[in-house]
Amino acid sequence: MNKAYQICTKTVIDSTLPDVTFDKDGISSVYWDFQNNVKPNWFPNEKGHKILETYVDQIKKSAKNKDFDCILGLSGGVDSSYMLHTMVKEYGLRPLVFHVDGGWNSEMAVNNISKLVDKLNLDLFTEVINWNEMRDFQLAWFKAGVPHIDIPQDHAFGAVLYKFSDKYNIKYILNGGNIATECVIMPYKYYYWGTDLVHIRDIIKKFGTIPMKTYPFSSVYRHKIYQKYIKGMKVLKPLNFMPYSKNLAIETLEKEYGWKSYGQKHFESRFTRFYEGYWLPTRFNFDVRRNQLSSLILTGQTTREESLETLKKPSYDPELLKQDFEFIATKLGISADELDHYHKMDLKFYWDYKNDHKKLKFLENVITFLNLGRRGGAF
Repeated sequence: MNKAYQICTKTVIDSTLPDVTFDKDGISSVYWDFQNNVKPNWFPNEKGHKILETYVDQIKKSAKNKDFDCILGLSGGVDSSYMLHTMVKEYGLRPLVFHVDGGWNSEMAVNNISKLVDKLNLDLFTEVINWNEMRDFQLAWFKAGVPHIDIPQDHAFGAVLYKFSDKYNIKYILNGGNIATECVIMPYKYYYWGTDLVHIRDIIKKFGTIPMKTYPFSSVYRHKIYQKYIKGMKVLKPLNFMPYSKNLAIETLEKEYGWKSYGQKHFESRFTRFYEGYWLPTRFNFDVRRNQLSSLILTGQTTREESLETLKKPSYDPELLKQDFEFIATKLGISADELDHYHKMDLKFYWDYKNDHKKLKFLENVITFLNLGRRGGAF
């Protein structure tokens, strides 16, 4: 039996979010999770500034005679771009800046990345993923019918990060994840673990058509246990220790670099724009903007009223969607009719295939309980 529709009286989270609950006043569990668990660990103030300065001192001392003192992945999006700007200009760090080209960069993203690294006088290391493998990998997810079709891109980004950190013996990772714009966690139902190799291998085995000889696979155990506790790698999210405002960040980047905004979070990738702006809301009835806007409401960057007005408008310009639909089908080597078939096929989820979710969820709960981290942008 479907539950009655309800929308939070404090945010724009509604009952389409899996596992959300509402109290007698109509306030969602998402709101209370922020107030009770996230906000106490968030320091966008002078305390945070001092914490960040201590981290920066440690980073500099750890790499005195090296070419780089930390590693930073640059997508061209606002979070990673502003983090790079701040940590170089204000804190004097010397990051190894890398970018993963999974085949879906928008021209605007490429231009934004070039403008930043050129003006900051940095070298950019780019890893180009074998397109035949990426194409087959992504088609496998469409054929599987699951919502998390962005995993082939996301998995490569994380794997290449550790490849570069190992190659150059860099111990500190700067991560653009942040509470200010990402404090509302995405649900596993639609945003499944990008590092569950049991799940990934099962879908590739069932729907892949070519050997994955060069694609950079990497497991969550390597990320969370081996790299962190054996190799001593540390992940720092600098944006959590400063007053980070999405609009002010965009204004700064536009003024300093001629950087251009994409309109919505993660839209620097044409595939992610298609996935979040069209595929999820129309096939799975999940509008990611509710989570994104609720994060901004909770951190005081917008109001509920403004967010409700935003949600009345489509996230995708109809003409742009038509262009992207054709572009994605053509780039994947299929017809628009075949792509439409995948859109209309029966819905599948991670539990319809082999997965390591129980183990990974247990690991996540232990890390959260020990206050060593939290999924998403939070600490």
